[in-house]
Amino acid sequence: MSGTANRGDESSGSSAAPDLAALELDKVIHERARLMLLTYLASSDKPQTGFTELRDELRMSAGNLSVQLKTLEEAGYVQIEKRFVANKPYTGVGLTVRGQKALSDYLGELEVIVASLRGRKEV
Repeated sequence: MSGTANRGDESSGSSAAPDLAALELDKVIHERARLMLLTYLASSDKPQTGFTELRDELRMSAGNLSVQLKTLEEAGYVQIEKRFVANKPYTGVGLTVRGQKALSDYLGELEVIVASLRGRKEV
């Protein structure tokens, strides 16, 4: 999933631009709603964020949020915990170590793309 080995800036032996076609952006993260979810969770100072907070802050419907969280959970990027808090159901969502790494790798690949495109404009 990570394109860190495929950046191309070292493999050619020259200072040529990286091979952008070799980058493999994580398709799970690349979807807008999932990228927003992971970014929100990564920027939180809490180990878990409530489903309701995610729904409200990201302006997503409960159904869409559920579907996106299921996809992220299946990929191992988030952990979902259901429990009762003050006799009310609570669903907490936390970013896993795997999810943090995947997001970091994804953002690194985007940086390679942006740097490459900036380099082309300067030529």
